[in-house]
Amino acid sequence: MRLRLDLAYDGTAFHGWAAQPGLRTVQGALEQALATVLRVPEVPVTCAGRTDTGVHARGQVVHLDVEPDVLVASAGRSQDPPAAALVRRLNGVLDDDVRVHRAREVPEAFDARFGAVWRRYAYRVADTPALVDPLTRTAVLAWPRALDLDAMNDAAARLLGEHDFAAFCKKREGATTIRTLLDLRWERDPAGLAVATVRADAFCHSMVRALVGCLVAVGEGRRTAEWAGDVLAAAVRDPGVTVMPAHGLTLEEVAYPADGALAAQATAARSVRTLS
Repeated sequence: MRLRLDLAYDGTAFHGWAAQPGLRTVQGALEQALATVLRVPEVPVTCAGRTDTGVHARGQVVHLDVEPDVLVASAGRSQDPPAAALVRRLNGVLDDDVRVHRAREVPEAFDARFGAVWRRYAYRVADTPALVDPLTRTAVLAWPRALDLDAMNDAAARLLGEHDFAAFCKKREGATTIRTLLDLRWERDPAGLAVATVRADAFCHSMVRALVGCLVAVGEGRRTAEWAGDVLAAAVRDPGVTVMPAHGLTLEEVAYPADGALAAQATAARSVRTLS
């Protein structure tokens, strides 16, 4: 049977999502906990988005396959349904900086990575001394200069849609940098923090942090809003775009289609993208 897990983590003490020998990673910690709780040698998991070192998540999604009798046996004498018992037991094994929120059976066609229709990230910035809170220093970037969010949103509007985002990505051999950017906007939250909401069908490596770095340059007045569009059109890395620190970034949500459309979405996501 296929299970979907929804989890959250503080990425501060992790070397990113992907398992790496000798390093503490979210995938490594979760797979070890699953093997312990399910009493099996290994339990590979697939995630919706591989977060980098220091990046956090409130809405990470993974899938895994497990034999039904193994799941039932792992619940022991618990009166909870097996999936709920799995959540409780996993959280009893995992360290406090990663929590599993839910577990449920999903169709075999569900794929946490390729089945997603969009991912939503938030990047949080404290851009005045009064907003810098030592209690949130691992999840909010302290920035020394005030930002003009209207100018940043003007620039952001020029980046929306389907484009080749090579200027904002670390290229990988054989991988496309064509993405569809659905939302990119800045707002003040109730505390006054500058918060970027970034939503796309998928992201390439360092894309969100590079987009934020581009817009921060505009918000400081060092660049014009038009410059952001020029960087995108050039389709090459621009030294004027700073890849922002990881700790301000959080994966907030991942969306999936209805069950009947899961297989088609996964097939489409595996196709090599080309610009229309």
